[in-house]
Amino acid sequence: MLSEAISLPKPPRRRHLAQRLAQGLLRAIDRAQTAESLAAGDGLLQGLDPRIKLSGALALIVSAVLTPSLGVVAGLFALALLLAWCSRLLTAGVCQRLWLSVLLFSGTVALPALVVVPGRALWQLPLLGWTVSEPGLRSAALLIARAETSSTLALLLIASTPWTHVLKAMRCVGAPRVLVAILGMTHRYIFVLAQCAAQLFEARRSRIVAPMNGAQQRALATAAAGVVLSKAFWLANEVHLAMISRGYRGEVRLLDDFHTRARDWLALLAALSVPLLILWAER
Repeated sequence: MLSEAISLPKPPRRRHLAQRLAQGLLRAIDRAQTAESLAAGDGLLQGLDPRIKLSGALALIVSAVLTPSLGVVAGLFALALLLAWCSRLLTAGVCQRLWLSVLLFSGTVALPALVVVPGRALWQLPLLGWTVSEPGLRSAALLIARAETSSTLALLLIASTPWTHVLKAMRCVGAPRVLVAILGMTHRYIFVLAQCAAQLFEARRSRIVAPMNGAQQRALATAAAGVVLSKAFWLANEVHLAMISRGYRGEVRLLDDFHTRARDWLALLAALSVPLLILWAER
């Protein structure tokens, strides 16, 4: 009995909070670097002008949001999947994280429509006694399909284009300079602060000599949040002064110039023809 007890494997040691947070932040940074490598690939969308991609994505998203037909939204979603396949952009992990998160959010918003919208009753929920109507089910399905399609199209734009090119394309199509500056600085500071927090938790973990209880882990997370927040204010002020001293006035300037070719115009024409065809078919 004693030998059997000794030969049993030990249960896996539970990771403490600092280790879990550090590894989670490092995984987020690694996924962002992977996205940058995808944007530098040689797929179908990667070779288009960023201004064309932005305008085309906006046209398709507006088409998905405004159409009342669930079949049209499904067709746009299939088109997005086809473009992703031709550009080798979406992986199983990305699709799972994106679609599941959008489904949870939009499903929560659309859930009351099942019983609130009046119409022909389909079935009755057990215990609650609420009646699910056919128009309510259609409205909820349409809302979820719109959200999934729009998010997929937006992801195609971001995954196939470097972020600085997206910002410059936004300025080219008339986006406010303040909005572009806020998006650019937010994107940059997310990764700066994530790296800072990961280094902080890794340094704290290397100095832990004994397991921490729940109260100590919560105290560590609270102190780390305060340190990262204070560093964010200090770093924002220093970076702003450095950018002003170097002539930054809110405009996105790149060494690369955008060049529109014949295939770019054909892609834009195809994207703009989609909402026109939808309007013509639904007259």
